[in-house]
Amino acid sequence: MKTTVVLNRKTGGRFSAWQVLRPVRLPSGHRIAQALSIPLFLGFWQWISGSGMVNALLFPPPTEVALALYTWAAEGTLWQDLGMSVSRVVMGFLSGAATGVFAGILTGRFPIADGFLTPIFSLLRPIPPIAFVPIVILWFGLSEWGKYFLVFWGIFFTLWLATHLGVRRVDKTLIRAAQSLGTPEHKMLRHVLLPGALPYIFVGLRTSVSISFYTLVAAELAGAFYGVAYRIDISHQNLQIGQMLAGLVVLGLMSATADLIFRLVSRRIAWWE
Repeated sequence: MKTTVVLNRKTGGRFSAWQVLRPVRLPSGHRIAQALSIPLFLGFWQWISGSGMVNALLFPPPTEVALALYTWAAEGTLWQDLGMSVSRVVMGFLSGAATGVFAGILTGRFPIADGFLTPIFSLLRPIPPIAFVPIVILWFGLSEWGKYFLVFWGIFFTLWLATHLGVRRVDKTLIRAAQSLGTPEHKMLRHVLLPGALPYIFVGLRTSVSISFYTLVAAELAGAFYGVAYRIDISHQNLQIGQMLAGLVVLGLMSATADLIFRLVSRRIAWWE
């Protein structure tokens, strides 16, 4: 068995393949900076709020935000708000992602579908979800369908465009080789197009994870009785700044957790990327 070697340009020595491919360890200074980043930020925030340079009523310290978050959780409404917000994100994300991927495959693979649908999607894609809030209230009232629709709208076009580009950029040699072997279209999709477009699809999916939480805010402002963004809006009306900031912290943690889960899953599915 041969061992691949790589020349070290500085010393002229050689590295074995396992030395080249092993993970690069972060410098200790970098790890220390990572560990100190958030504590220093919170300490600076606490100092600014208590120094008198800003109005503590409008910019409360993190201790007050933590107390508001604890009260929110102790009263039980946090878990109701969290559950409703997560369900809206999941429903809108899954429906938007599935439909977007399907539309992207159609426009990327079939010229007639591309010629018919792409101009329509290109016209609708720049319209932000928040612009639909008034008409969604008229269409769906205060039901959950309006909130699902707004999240769907934010997700669909991102996934459509990512999938469309991914299918278009699949190696044409692979497609011609499969066609020359008489591969049926459904097998072409499964074994050639989807694997080739998967890196683009995963980029679109990861981007859509963040977009889904942006549109969640617009969806819950369209009229809701539970939800994290709804609670932020109610806190704003009652001038509860600590509660508002606690809601923003929860939104950030939700989005970061979803992104982390997605990265772990994508490493197992699209491992070559």
